[in-house]
Amino acid sequence: MSERIGPEQGLEILQDGRALFIDVRDPDSHRQARIPGALPLNQAGLEAFLAATDRAHPLVVYCYHGHSSQSASDFLSDQGFQSVVSLDGGFEYWRQAYPDQVEAGDDGLAG
Repeated sequence: MSERIGPEQGLEILQDGRALFIDVRDPDSHRQARIPGALPLNQAGLEAFLAATDRAHPLVVYCYHGHSSQSASDFLSDQGFQSVVSLDGGFEYWRQAYPDQVEAGDDGLAG
């Protein structure tokens, strides 16, 4: 079972840039608001993500409330990622605790 981290630890990791944040919420929610720099990951993009992402790169996975991200973290660990953690409280807690650490709108998406 993957490790879980609290939002405070998540903020430290975000600020020092040592991990890739993975958003497993639905694509519309990701487009509307996300943790800065977070990469959306859903079933449609899973194969490409697995093919392109270095297994040694640390990952922080989040969802809405911190439940689905636990399953996603376990799955990514099973795929060979060496450092995967799930963000407790999910994006909804993050948005309330760190409103200045929320990227909104389509600005953060390439495409």
